[in-house]
Amino acid sequence: MDRRPLGRSELVIEPLVLGGNVFGWTVDEKQGFDILDAYVDAGFTAIDTAEGYPNWVPGNPPGMSETIIGKWLKARGNRDNVHIITKVNSGKVKNGLSADNIKTSIEASLKRLQTDYVDLYFSHWPDPDASHEETLGAYDMLIRAGRVRVVGASNYTPQMIRDAEEISVIKSLPRYEVLQPKYNLYDRADFEGELQKLAIEQEIGTIVYYSLAAGFLTGKYRSKADLGKSQRGGGIEKYLDKKGEAILSALDSVAKANDATPAEVSLAWLVAQPGVSAPIASATSVDQVKSLAKGVRLKLSDADLKTLTEAGK
Repeated sequence: MDRRPLGRSELVIEPLVLGGNVFGWTVDEKQGFDILDAYVDAGFTAIDTAEGYPNWVPGNPPGMSETIIGKWLKARGNRDNVHIITKVNSGKVKNGLSADNIKTSIEASLKRLQTDYVDLYFSHWPDPDASHEETLGAYDMLIRAGRVRVVGASNYTPQMIRDAEEISVIKSLPRYEVLQPKYNLYDRADFEGELQKLAIEQEIGTIVYYSLAAGFLTGKYRSKADLGKSQRGGGIEKYLDKKGEAILSALDSVAKANDATPAEVSLAWLVAQPGVSAPIASATSVDQVKSLAKGVRLKLSDADLKTLTEAGK
């Protein structure tokens, strides 16, 4: 297994993070338990969720994903064998990264997760009204109290990361050890370039989301007629252009040569990119979990990687 450290922290994970955004949305509690069981049985440990998953579903109480994962943790009694990742300021609310809101939010998340600590706690979205000193100071207190082990930043610009790093050094506060940007074969601008260089130079871990472009990179959606195949179809139409067609063509070719699926090849490409610690990918069935595991363990040739990279430019 290709285990990878998350930044300079004590956390080390296999190169796959299970996305919990579907729990309480397209996956119910029983299905969630089966998926989580299959994931850890396959040798993986990192599970990603957030206080806001999936609050967009009408009638859902806050943090249904955390609640389902918490029930699974209690039922299996395996808390110390997995890495739980959750986030604060999921709704981009006012004062979302203030010290008071962080303190309130972590306690609510821990209650839903039925645990007394999380391994990795992300600032989900930047908060222009909270200073880095206030936010990192709040995280420092949580780390000292044993409520959080490591902190990270999701959807932050390179300048935000540099500014936060400077404050962490000056004020002797914890730094963001892990980033969580959007990154996949199609969506590359947010990570490639400045942020990727910064992550490598500063030894910051990177867990990327939208790894399969909301399902587009599975090859399931080839035309507008396919958009009704799932609840996520509406967000895929933007990928149905010449660039998307070129990527699917390259995926089909590389997948055939490697006896794999387009989704598996997409994940293999991500795992091979410099600075990427692991992709986040969600599953709605046990078979999909098996496919995700195959994908991150698939080693592509240099020629295959080049074909895919060129197609996505």
